[in-house]
Amino acid sequence: MEKTIAAISTANGQGGIGVIRISGENALDVAERVFVSVNDKRITEMKGYTAAYGRIVDDGEVLDEAVALVFRAPHSYTGENVVELSCHGGLYVTKRVLRAVLKNGAVPAEAGEFTKRAFLNGKMGLTEAEAVMDIISARGAQSARAALSCMEGRLRMRIDRVRDTLVNTAAHLSAWADYPEEDIPEVDGDHLSSSLNECRNELNSLLNSYDAGKIMREGVDTVIAGRPNVGKSTIMNLLSGCERSIVTSIPGTTRDVIEETVILGEIPLRLSDTAGIRNTNDPVERIGVEKARDRILKAGLVLAVFDSSQPLSDDDKELIDLLTDAPALAVINKTDLPQQLETDYIRSRIKHLVFISALEGIGAYELEKQVSEIIGTSKLDASQGILATERQRAAADNALHSIDEAMQALTAGITLDAVTVIIEEAINNLLELTGERVTEAVVDTVFSHFCVGK
Repeated sequence: MEKTIAAISTANGQGGIGVIRISGENALDVAERVFVSVNDKRITEMKGYTAAYGRIVDDGEVLDEAVALVFRAPHSYTGENVVELSCHGGLYVTKRVLRAVLKNGAVPAEAGEFTKRAFLNGKMGLTEAEAVMDIISARGAQSARAALSCMEGRLRMRIDRVRDTLVNTAAHLSAWADYPEEDIPEVDGDHLSSSLNECRNELNSLLNSYDAGKIMREGVDTVIAGRPNVGKSTIMNLLSGCERSIVTSIPGTTRDVIEETVILGEIPLRLSDTAGIRNTNDPVERIGVEKARDRILKAGLVLAVFDSSQPLSDDDKELIDLLTDAPALAVINKTDLPQQLETDYIRSRIKHLVFISALEGIGAYELEKQVSEIIGTSKLDASQGILATERQRAAADNALHSIDEAMQALTAGITLDAVTVIIEEAINNLLELTGERVTEAVVDTVFSHFCVGK
């Protein structure tokens, strides 16, 4: 019998309420030992989806007022008996209530154990379970939408369609090979190739959207670069919504890398405001410039800032040369001033360009649009279900590799028995992705990344 587990399921801090979740066969008994309702209603006699108001008591001492909400198996999040005790929010009170629950028969829940039990009890698949943490950690509407669609089974449905096609194909191949005396339609090579190609295209589509989806969830390392006094720090403050970087008219004010995470539209950017790119004799500033150059080479996105009111300088050209292989957006700043900058040289070397006035707050929408285009999120339909973890990506990639191998074997005229074996390998990889055929070690690894209480 699984032990009855308990944990605080609300954030670790002050709040309107604190929720202590209890799950397991004896959850109702454990809750009844610490909860006394105002009308003598016993938790063990309550129906599922009902609540009672009362007090939490520990050895005769009243700890707090609370509401007990009962869920009976299998109609609960975990598929087990569950009681949620909602008391006043706060570190001390919730920990005292949890301590009382543990003293009366429950054991501390491990990280992700409630969701792990939901998976093991068939309440959700592994991809849906992984989406739970993505919803909790979502930084924007698009990442939340993607996580919700996965939790609702959109990714699972896409994978199931591919798997079902492969299973039907493998079954036909096996039946035709094993029962030649039966009236089974002969395998059509063109139809087989077409079916495999459809599966290949769907997996390719999933894999191609993975990087953009990862950026949408985790953000992209973004460097704001440019020569001194082009407005990098003003742009940093504009995107941050506060005065994060010091802004002066004195070139070289920023000596070190200043970092901030911001949401540009629905895209998380891990911003770094760097020292101005220029040749300098100041030893401290020179260190900052070297750090800036290093960050540019490693960045996932570079916002290369140029001063619209000044002609293109040698320092500007040095920055452009650094961006030869980098994903970059040329940001022409200070458009509120008379333009002296010739942009043809910049356009010839940097594909994406936008005009803004960071001081006046002009051009932020176009900046967002261009960034989305560069990093690939503009064409991402998060509601269709996308791969969310490296584990999922690896399983899909392995399945795609097997399908490619099967198609090559078919073209080479290798026996259909061998093709069937390769197709079955692809099926196994997809079953691992959805969690229908997965090792205990993989399951433990997935849920170890969850927070306690979920």
